[in-house]
Amino acid sequence: MKAWKRFVRRCLVRLRRVVRGGWRRSYARWRRSIQIRVVATTLLISAIVVAVLGVFLMQQITKALLDAKGKAAMLQLDEGLGVVQQELVSVSPDATDGREKLENVANNLKARSGPSGLYEVYLRDTTDRFTDGFTTNELRQQSVPERLRREVAEGRAGAPERTYGELAYIGHEPVPGLIVGSSAGGFELYYLFPLTQEQQTLTFVQRTLIGVCAALVLLLAAVAAVVTRQVVIPVRLAAQAAERLAAGRLEERMKVRGEDDLALLATSFNGMAANLQEKIVQLEELSQVQRQFVSDVSHELRTPLTTIRIAADLMYEQRDQFEPAVGRSAELLQNQLERFESLLTDLLEISRYDAGAATLDAESVDVRDLVLRAVGDTEGLAERKGSKLVLQLPGEPCMAEVDWRRVERILRNLLVNAVEHGEGKDIVVIVAADRDAVAVGVRDHGVGLKPGEAQMVFDRFWRADPARARTTGGTGLGLAISREDARLHGGWLQAWGESGAGSQFRLSLPRVAGAELRGSPLPLVPPGAELAPTPFAHLEMGE
Repeated sequence: MKAWKRFVRRCLVRLRRVVRGGWRRSYARWRRSIQIRVVATTLLISAIVVAVLGVFLMQQITKALLDAKGKAAMLQLDEGLGVVQQELVSVSPDATDGREKLENVANNLKARSGPSGLYEVYLRDTTDRFTDGFTTNELRQQSVPERLRREVAEGRAGAPERTYGELAYIGHEPVPGLIVGSSAGGFELYYLFPLTQEQQTLTFVQRTLIGVCAALVLLLAAVAAVVTRQVVIPVRLAAQAAERLAAGRLEERMKVRGEDDLALLATSFNGMAANLQEKIVQLEELSQVQRQFVSDVSHELRTPLTTIRIAADLMYEQRDQFEPAVGRSAELLQNQLERFESLLTDLLEISRYDAGAATLDAESVDVRDLVLRAVGDTEGLAERKGSKLVLQLPGEPCMAEVDWRRVERILRNLLVNAVEHGEGKDIVVIVAADRDAVAVGVRDHGVGLKPGEAQMVFDRFWRADPARARTTGGTGLGLAISREDARLHGGWLQAWGESGAGSQFRLSLPRVAGAELRGSPLPLVPPGAELAPTPFAHLEMGE
């Protein structure tokens, strides 16, 4: 019994999943397809309109058919009343054959309906002159509604009345019928017309009308589908062409057919694509020239810089023998040469990335060791700025297949950036790892980033505060190179910041070289950070 309950429960769960999945897929198709929405809307509206018109038309047909039947019944009743007045009213009440005469008149009126029996006749002597309460047909008498009897009794001298009711026949089930009656000379005459044939006719008309309405609704839906398709297909082609254009196929164009609005759309799209291709080609050529220029200048400056460096080192070593002003100039020359060499090194690295010549020399290392070495290289600068480097390292090794030189360079750039903008406050370095990834977060509590600045923080030569940058040095390429190093590993370098509340940079790398990074073990927004009402500076690189 328990096994059976578990089986039923599993079946219900699977059924629920199938229904839910079908509903989600249907809803997704509904949201994504204009054609489906237009056809469904047309189908619904046309079904409502056709249903209303069908009901109205059916009511009108029924009313017209019953009115025609009622008029024919009234004519038949008038004719029967004439026969009753001629055959019975003029007969003396003392006649011995009164009952027989009454039956003959009723049978005669019934015989006029023909062999098909279009109606039944009920004749009643209200004065009991001939029959002493005798009626021609007790079953027919039961079919006459009491309301009609009262109206006929009250309006003997007035216009005949008619009603609809159920007619009872011997040996048959009651059927819908039309009953008309009137009185003349103390006799009540009722005609009972069965509406079986009319009901069959209305049923046939109703089925035909339903079939026609259903066919009309489907036809309208088909027309809507065809018309919508003529509009949707060019739009879909335009969307597909735009996707291919965005994917880099700049030669993509749409076919122009006709001279309508869709043809105008295709023509405009092709013109836009041509202009975009031209501009992109121009930008690529300009970028190539710039990259080549940077690469050539960087390499060409190496030789004279080496000569200048030798002379500057000689002057710097003998600065104590010079006059104070000359000695100070030798120190400034040494410092600026170091900046110049750093700038050339960064430019050469950027040119390698631009040329696609950067390679990854991955090996398995403990990321904690890389963090410790980067912190050791930055401690001197942090002490001069009055900042303290706080480490939060896990107790277990965080092994990952990375190019340790590039990762260490990323960490040094992040630490230097945090120290320079940390306003002398603590710098927190956090390391975390999970099964698939390792992450390093560098958190400062300095000036932070204004809204929108995080989208530019990794751009080349961009500085949040140019005046501040001139006093602290730097090439403006450190974060740009760090981003390229992270991308080369298949990782993410992301930034969060809030003005006045500091910032945090997060480096996330896959544990296995070449693996796809799906998440990070560290949150980008530091815990406890109070976000402003406006959107904080937040950049997702690589996600």
